[in-house]
Amino acid sequence: MAKKKKQDESSQPQDATKAFEQALEETDDNIYVLRLYVSGLTPNSQRAIENVRKICNEHLKGRYHLEIIDIYQQPTLAGEGQIIAAPTLIKELPLPLRKFIGDMSKTERILVGLDLRKKE
Repeated sequence: MAKKKKQDESSQPQDATKAFEQALEETDDNIYVLRLYVSGLTPNSQRAIENVRKICNEHLKGRYHLEIIDIYQQPTLAGEGQIIAAPTLIKELPLPLRKFIGDMSKTERILVGLDLRKKE
């Protein structure tokens, strides 16, 4: 049994699933579970990472779990997430699920989509 556990922990897709399941267990209505899919270290991907981290740090202050997934390194996760473009941010929790495509520079649009601000 210990051998199987060790194999599960070493596989990256299992790690992502395990992290998501752990976040689900810890989740209440105030915790956000976010996944950001990027394509390598392109300038657009780097901007998206910076913008999402800034939004999380300024507006969610410790109430989030952010996973950054490089679709080149983990293509199976991109397939599972039905990712058709990168960068893509997925808000998995709290429901409803939402997807955002681009470099996440339109902060107001992202905040509305994350239900952190009301649409004006």
